[in-house]
Amino acid sequence: MTNTTAGPTRDYRDMNRLMSLMTGDEKHGPAATSTLDALWVLYDRVLRVTPGTVDAPGRDRFLLSKGHGPMAYYAVLAAHGFFAEELLSGFGAYDSPLGHHPDRTLVPGVEIGSGSLGHGLPLAVGSALGLRAQGLTDPRVWVLIGDAELDEGSNHEAIAYAGPAGLEQLHTVVIDNASASHGRPGGITARFEAAGWSVDAVDGRDHEALYAAFTAPHPGRPRAVVARVEPKR
Repeated sequence: MTNTTAGPTRDYRDMNRLMSLMTGDEKHGPAATSTLDALWVLYDRVLRVTPGTVDAPGRDRFLLSKGHGPMAYYAVLAAHGFFAEELLSGFGAYDSPLGHHPDRTLVPGVEIGSGSLGHGLPLAVGSALGLRAQGLTDPRVWVLIGDAELDEGSNHEAIAYAGPAGLEQLHTVVIDNASASHGRPGGITARFEAAGWSVDAVDGRDHEALYAAFTAPHPGRPRAVVARVEPKR
């Protein structure tokens, strides 16, 4: 798939318009919009990946584990030129590459097929280990998960491993919209801190707070940012 139309918008104020182009059932709108601000800050100011470097070995890797309702993800990718915005109106259609769960073989810039919750963080750990094994120390691995995914045991195994392994290239953004069935004593930040991660919790709608948390140094440790949000409805 190629982008043959006009260039990207790269303006956060255009996000509502881009997201409104995606219609139909099973949009998971509130879940999707809870990720919008974190995704925008990452792609606009933090991630070192562009439409021209989606296959470059030195690119940053972004993994969307919270793959249900990827409307915000698609809107941000379109705004940054990964594909033409005209594709957004076909979201979820039989012949559209933009499915209800992202497909890495169909959408430029998508690193994993996601939607089955609880797998993104383990995959991100493996990606960081793979980069380390290849001697690629500059690329960073980012994964966005939902708070409810922390009900899954595979995530806790990944958290428990990454801290002691010193996976400094690994960054996890947890969207906390109070959707988890089972809370944890001390909250989400305590779980990561107990495993030796560098952790911060911020307002998930505050772009400057998100940027500061995303770019804070964390030598020798993986980084987790808990972004607390009230879903837009």
